[in-house]
Amino acid sequence: MDHEKAYEGLTPAVRAAYLERIGVPDPGAPSAAGLARLQEAHLRAVPFENLSVHLGEPIVLDPAALVAKVVDRRRGGFCYELNGAFAELLSSLGYRVSLLAARVFDGERPGPPFDHLALRVDLDEPWLVDVGFGRFTRLPVRLDGRDGQSDPHGTALLRPHGEHGDLDVLLDGVPQYRIGRRPYPLADFVPTCWWHATSPKSPFARGATCSVLTADGGRTTLNGGTHLVRTAPDGTRTEEQLTEAAALSAYREHFGIALDRLPGAASA
Repeated sequence: MDHEKAYEGLTPAVRAAYLERIGVPDPGAPSAAGLARLQEAHLRAVPFENLSVHLGEPIVLDPAALVAKVVDRRRGGFCYELNGAFAELLSSLGYRVSLLAARVFDGERPGPPFDHLALRVDLDEPWLVDVGFGRFTRLPVRLDGRDGQSDPHGTALLRPHGEHGDLDVLLDGVPQYRIGRRPYPLADFVPTCWWHATSPKSPFARGATCSVLTADGGRTTLNGGTHLVRTAPDGTRTEEQLTEAAALSAYREHFGIALDRLPGAASA
C-alpha cells in the first residue's frame, strides 16, 4: 500500500482480500447478524499477538498499515492493531464505527486511559465490538443493555460507572475493562500504544504471546515463544514446552504466521 497517498479507506480489492483473510463472503447490507458473523470469523482467523514488540518491528497506528499487517502480512496484533484494522473493514462494508477508549482492570483497579481500544458500531442500537482483547465475548454486546447478555464465552454485563456515562464491562462477573462513551481518532491511542510496546512495566513487553479462537470454541496459545497451551471449550488445558524448531512450526500451523526466528531471539 502506498502511504504517500491520502488514505481514503479500503478499496474494493483490499476489502475482498480482508474478507478472504477471515473466511467470510461479502455479508451484504449492515445488520446485527452480519456483524456477529464478522466478529466471530475475525477471532477465528486473526490471532491476538504481541510478536512485533519482541521482534523489534515498529507498530504503526495508521489505518493502511494496520490493514496491510493483517491482510498482506497475514499477521495479528494487539488491541490497537486488531480493532483498528477491523474498524476499517466494517466501515468499508457500510457500518458506522467509532473508536472507544477503555481502561483494563487489574483485579478491581482499572488501568490508565487509552489502555485498550474497542469499537462502537451503531445499527438500530449501539453495539460493543471487540476482536482485540484475547479471550472475551465471541459476539457483539448491546451497549444499551443492562441485563446479563449470554455469549458462548459466558455472560456479559455492562454496569454504569460514574457521572460521565462510563461502563464497566464484566464477563461472568469478572471486571474486564471500563469503557467511555466519547469517540476518539486512532492517533489519540498512539502514546499508550508506544508505552505498551516499550515500557518494562507493560504486560506486552514482558513476554511474547500469540492466541487464537479455535473452530470448536477453544483457544490455542503460544506463550513466551515456546510454551504451547491448548484450551478446550470446557476450560480443560493441555500444555507443552516446545523446541525452537517445533515452536516455529507451531506458529505456522496454528496461527498462519511464518517466522524465521522466535520472538525475543537475536537476529542473525
